[in-house]
Amino acid sequence: MFNRKNKKIEQVRLNKFIASSGLCSRRKADELIEQGVVKVNGITIKELGYSVTTKDKVTVNGQPVKKGNFVYIKYYKPAGYITTMSDEKGRKTIYDILPDEVKELKPAGRLDKDSTGLLIMTNDGDFINKVTHPSIKIPKIYRVTAEGKMNQQHLLQMAKGIEIEKGKIAYADSSILDYEGKNTVLQIVLYQGMNRQIRKMLDSLGFPVISLKRISHGTINIQGLKKGQFKYIKPREISDLLKQIQKLEKQNLKEQK
Repeated sequence: MFNRKNKKIEQVRLNKFIASSGLCSRRKADELIEQGVVKVNGITIKELGYSVTTKDKVTVNGQPVKKGNFVYIKYYKPAGYITTMSDEKGRKTIYDILPDEVKELKPAGRLDKDSTGLLIMTNDGDFINKVTHPSIKIPKIYRVTAEGKMNQQHLLQMAKGIEIEKGKIAYADSSILDYEGKNTVLQIVLYQGMNRQIRKMLDSLGFPVISLKRISHGTINIQGLKKGQFKYIKPREISDLLKQIQKLEKQNLKEQK
């Protein structure tokens, strides 16, 4: 498509345009299109391959959608807060303590109320989908202190897999960093994202978690942050993480063949 001055106007898929606003992921955008709640220039569009330009007026449920500038931060979540925008039980959430300038961002993954450490947050819905998609298996590293003295046999059990719920097998690579009195300090690497996975695994082995901190998510780490602080993630760092995801996607395709 060209304008009057013969300059090419960039066209993008409608789902990508919606995702680029930070509203949701491309997959969710496809669902919205199929539901008939997306309009382009006042016309309802249900064609998934439909393309638009920045000149087009796109609305979702009557609300205008604009291609936005993406923001990415790393945030050191303190204990005592859940990772949701609101809670029906009235519990405190990270949005009660986040600075106003980043309160519109959404987390790429969660940490439970009692856990601390790294959260990647952004308004890029497509990025969130990539970082959290279960098929990609991005490594997440945790420093964990568990009650009791663990040994290599326990680590082997975690690597082989532990049934934490009926039909749900959880796996983890782990190593013992130190012993603190009667407790064990571990480094645990997860490639899954099950709810309270580490806590349930260690509970099943008889070693309740005392403290749990996520120190890295893919190529992004918590270095240089104190609890409750955030830093903007540099474009190069986001590029490195996306390259890692691309490698993992290719690896998954090879394994499936």
